[in-house]
Amino acid sequence: MRRPSGVDDRKYEQYLGRLRENQNLGAGLLSGIVAAAVGAVAWAAFTYATNYKLGLTAIIVGAFVGYAVRRFGRGVDIQFKIMGATLALLGCLAGNLLMVCAILARQEKLSLVAVISLLTPAKVVRLVQVTFDSADILFYGIAVFEGFKIAARELTQADYLKINDMP
Repeated sequence: MRRPSGVDDRKYEQYLGRLRENQNLGAGLLSGIVAAAVGAVAWAAFTYATNYKLGLTAIIVGAFVGYAVRRFGRGVDIQFKIMGATLALLGCLAGNLLMVCAILARQEKLSLVAVISLLTPAKVVRLVQVTFDSADILFYGIAVFEGFKIAARELTQADYLKINDMP
């Protein structure tokens, strides 16, 4: 995080130090994983129920993950942003995979658990490959951007006023 012009270096670093003391990387990671899993299940359920793959769901997953990382991690540093982006992408991939598994389960008249139990790493890669289309690149990219952008707290004008008022 760069110090904006017109803000005292010492006060700025002192304020950031206080914010960093409250960061919790573990809580951010755990909440991001949970959000990615919940988002993936919701995406798959929506697609299964509507028979419509909506790219907007990927963006929602990315924003949801970013918000969870930010809310519970209370981070201001880049590692929170990277975590948000990575978990957003994983949530999107998991949502797509669960959606495909649910559709296969319906087509083959199997339970979702039965289909998932048949997965191997090679089958997962193959399912993702055959169901991935060019629009996914756009929507996953936006989801990753949202996860990155939202996952860490940015200083606001109110923060800069507090910094200027510090002794």
